[in-house]
Amino acid sequence: MHTTVLLHEAVDALAVKPDGVYVDGTYGRGGHSRLILERLGGSGRLIALDKDPMAVTAGRVLKDLHFSIVHNRFSQISQVLRDLGVEQVDGVLMDLGVSSPQLEQATRGFSFRLDGPLDMRMDTSQGQTAAEWLAYVSEAHLREIIKNYGEERFAKQIARAIVAARSQEPIVTTIRLSEIVASAVRACSHKRENKQNPATRTFQAIRIHLNQELEELSMTLPQCVEMLKPGGRLVAISFHSLEDRIVKRFIREAADPDKLPRGVPFRTQEVQRLTCQRLRLIGKAIRPTEVEVAKNPRARSAVMRVAERVALA
Repeated sequence: MHTTVLLHEAVDALAVKPDGVYVDGTYGRGGHSRLILERLGGSGRLIALDKDPMAVTAGRVLKDLHFSIVHNRFSQISQVLRDLGVEQVDGVLMDLGVSSPQLEQATRGFSFRLDGPLDMRMDTSQGQTAAEWLAYVSEAHLREIIKNYGEERFAKQIARAIVAARSQEPIVTTIRLSEIVASAVRACSHKRENKQNPATRTFQAIRIHLNQELEELSMTLPQCVEMLKPGGRLVAISFHSLEDRIVKRFIREAADPDKLPRGVPFRTQEVQRLTCQRLRLIGKAIRPTEVEVAKNPRARSAVMRVAERVALA
């Protein structure tokens, strides 16, 4: 059962207008989309994207004249809108990370608790699986991925253990990978901080790398600013520090851009685009309440940031 995180907070932050045009960049199972649709009317429109074919299939069950869903990455958001004849929108919502259905379905390979094929692709229609990648990645590269994307202090030992294990037999299931990681961590530390499953950070790192999650996010945020009307809202919910750091930095730089030094050879319009304030931060970062976390423990790490498009002077 998928429970949408920060449901009302996120849709309230969008400040939905009945005749507005909105984008849900990560449809998932449609929690945010359904609430947005309840607030639309007249010529209002909601365009949803998701790179997970199963999410798109679920979205196509939703019959609403104001709604359409596209199977694509949110980094292609500008092209998707152009194809639909949409130039500007009143709001963009992005609920980042993995959805409950992805985690709870063993065949997707995201969970270290459920035994299934080591897949981890959000878009199962293309790309290599985690098992295929682990079969050839170098120990050095694997170590860097686990260290940088998992913020794992035992990255060196884990990478070495994975490479040693695959030399004996291919690593093709989630439980097998989880056992290898847990064994490597136990050999390094008898006490794991905060009682987190030893495989948590490694699975996160591999998933982020395979799906290019941080690159996708970095490519998408500037497009959001360009497509937003003045007064339009950007709402982003992240679930780990790497995502939140990108969102926070982007909003901060767009809200308070550095001044270019004198003598930089840009045309006037280019200077204006680079140095003018483009976003206004709306409030502080919002986190789930204790009540929401008690009902949905996966909400614990969620952070929502909101910004509003500012008209160029």
